[in-house]
Amino acid sequence: MKTFAMLMILLFAGISSVFSQQIKWNCAAKVIGSNQALLSFKATVMPGWHIYSTQQKEGGPLKTSITIDSSGNYVLVGKTTEPKPLAKWDGAFGMQVLYFEKEVVFQQKVKFSGKNVTVKGEIEFMTCDDHQCLPPVTESFSIPIPIK
Repeated sequence: MKTFAMLMILLFAGISSVFSQQIKWNCAAKVIGSNQALLSFKATVMPGWHIYSTQQKEGGPLKTSITIDSSGNYVLVGKTTEPKPLAKWDGAFGMQVLYFEKEVVFQQKVKFSGKNVTVKGEIEFMTCDDHQCLPPVTESFSIPIPIK
């Protein structure tokens, strides 16, 4: 029984790893003013795949969401921004979908206080190609703000 349970855990861990390989995330911070930083969440999308907008409407594919943990060292300034997404009618979902191919950078401003500030949180996203959608994936991030 223990062998079966371990095999299932390894199988699901391997499947999760395969699902997340369609998107590579690079997260960074840049100080842009007095006690303000711009966080960048860059998704590199493998050829043939796409990721959905943070503005995707309910009832279709899972929209990309960036959740930033609360902290006494920083506060969010405004909402997460993104470039203009591509839009098309998707018969499988029966609606217009908003998506990105190749690469997209989501951005979030934060106001910080103190030194050694690190912003933590999660990105939840879903990827599809022309034939299939993979289950949603959640990836954690930890972004140090380069304070001089």
